[in-house]
Amino acid sequence: MRILVTGGAGFIGSNYVRYVLREHPEDAVLNLDKLTYAGNLENLRDVESDSRYAFVRGDICDEAAVEKAMASAEAVVNFAAESHVDRSILSAGSFVDTDIKGLYILLEAARKRGIGRFLHVSTDEVYGSIAQGSFAEEDLFNPSSPYAASKAGAELLARAYAHTFSYPILVTRGSNTYGPYQYPEKVIPLFITNAIDDHPLPLYGDGMNVRDWLYVEDHCRGIDLVLREGIRGEAYNLGADQERTNLEVTRQILALLGKGENLIEPVADRPGHDRRYSLNSTKAKALGWTPRVGFEEGLERTVTWYRQNEAWWRRLKDESYMKYYRRMYGGGRRAS
Repeated sequence: MRILVTGGAGFIGSNYVRYVLREHPEDAVLNLDKLTYAGNLENLRDVESDSRYAFVRGDICDEAAVEKAMASAEAVVNFAAESHVDRSILSAGSFVDTDIKGLYILLEAARKRGIGRFLHVSTDEVYGSIAQGSFAEEDLFNPSSPYAASKAGAELLARAYAHTFSYPILVTRGSNTYGPYQYPEKVIPLFITNAIDDHPLPLYGDGMNVRDWLYVEDHCRGIDLVLREGIRGEAYNLGADQERTNLEVTRQILALLGKGENLIEPVADRPGHDRRYSLNSTKAKALGWTPRVGFEEGLERTVTWYRQNEAWWRRLKDESYMKYYRRMYGGGRRAS
């Protein structure tokens, strides 16, 4: 199968490209990525010489670039998105453009070419917060941030294409994902890299917000299974059943690095911060998917990767990044 992967130089996208090339030797992957701040070709250095892999720099909002990239595709997997909640609070416009308009352009091109498999990667954040229990795929959306709203809007557009044009789109909604190659503005890599340097770990509010943590390879396996075996027109939750408070995660990171909890620096809570996410993944499990990596094992793997790949993340945490970091968190000083 010839797969067009959009946003394949990002965190989950690059891990997915690597997964496909490893697990499906008969497949070929074309990676279309704009290479924004979070897109990094260093993420795929180990596969760039593979004859089954090719990269094209382009924006999913560029119709000509999309049509050209899609010319020989038999399937599309769309990872391309603006995805950082904090950035959406500061400036929501690019999220609307990429997450909604970009999906529209992809859907139009794929529909006109008759591409039979199109998977859109979404998020558990479209549901909003849930105090008890877990969200199922048919539950209503209640997004809390501009990021989550842009992803919910994209999904509604995808549903409309499925209903109006009978276009066979698939959707996955993954829980919080972590692992190697994650840009160090997200909480786990931010806290790991800050702790390595004895910098403060800016913990929102009381630290009791709950997230379900899914290791990136498990997420990629779920996406790939849904692409190949999912019922077209359906959405599938991909949750890990590994719920932890942000404070618990922070303490585990510090323990793995042998650092003291004096590095924890409480900061004002984020506007509209959802308290708890939780997914019911029965549909995906019925296809044969189940997470294999528990949180303790996955976090230890992730900490080890960041310790062994300092050159990768130190280049990203340059002055422009630290300027953003100070703006968001008021941090950046060296902890005593």
